Amino acid sequence: MAKADQLKALIRSHAEGDDTRFYAVALQVAAQAARSGHGRMAKELRDLVDQAKERAAKADVARTLPVVPIAQPRGELAGLLTVAYPKTRLADMALSDDLERRLHRVVREQRRREHLLSHGFEPQRKLLLIGPPGTGKTMTASALAGELGLPLFTIQLHALITRFLGEKAAKLRVVFDAIAATRGVYLFDEFDALGSQRGGGNDVGEIRRVLNSFLQFIEQDASESLLLGATNHVGLLDEALFRRFDVVFEYDLPSPEIATAVMQDRLALLDTYGVAWTEAASASEGLSHADLTRACEQAAKDALLDDRTKIDTAGLVRALSERRGMRS
Repeated sequence: MAKADQLKALIRSHAEGDDTRFYAVALQVAAQAARSGHGRMAKELRDLVDQAKERAAKADVARTLPVVPIAQPRGELAGLLTVAYPKTRLADMALSDDLERRLHRVVREQRRREHLLSHGFEPQRKLLLIGPPGTGKTMTASALAGELGLPLFTIQLHALITRFLGEKAAKLRVVFDAIAATRGVYLFDEFDALGSQRGGGNDVGEIRRVLNSFLQFIEQDASESLLLGATNHVGLLDEALFRRFDVVFEYDLPSPEIATAVMQDRLALLDTYGVAWTEAASASEGLSHADLTRACEQAAKDALLDDRTKIDTAGLVRALSERRGMRS
């Protein structure tokens, strides 16, 4: 039989929702029953604990699935964010080894978020993405959403501030209410529109107040959603913003090896056997991932329009050079 203090511990842990403690005490009772010669009762207690743990594990999985009460944002939200349901995965991206490892860490922590929380640790979920245009920041948001089976909500901050400048932080509150209500990946694009340094020469009082409100909202946010801020102009960000994010991911222009991987992936459906990849990688210097993709598409379409399925080095290098000319 259970001792009085064990019964009290069972009731207290149940009332407090401490399942780990509840199961531990129940197993203590089972062990005591076994020692007292009540083997059948001990087995029944252990079986009940195992069944309860299994049901709890299934409930945890269900809670990690996307909770999307709205197919498309409506009402006030319709003018503030858009939603997509990406199928992109991190494996679809050409990333440096270090960046890929760190992003996989985020995914792993999110997938085991209940386990971490049960031990008093928060999984990484507030991420700041910085780097030149076209280097994969937006695609990263899609890949994280795809990996976790969550919707991707994109907030265009520049448009939000321009449109609702006179309404102070009210619209930001609507966004953060949605973040708390619907688990997803929330991308604050053009983050520098909100996060420009306070006290700068072009500072506007209203924008400064919105920034202060944003700093409070993101610091107080305790939702289950992932918050991503993306900017091409990290030098414009207020220093206080960096302290509100769990981790900063820096994106660079692709190395020759990554540039080659991007081009080979985009041209995979065509014959690239004769392409001199070293020459193509040299011609790609200074171009972003997005530039490389568009140059490859141009080279592929040029070949197909000439009724060819074979990509030659000259055609690819020419497309890369033209793309660089567009950027200069």
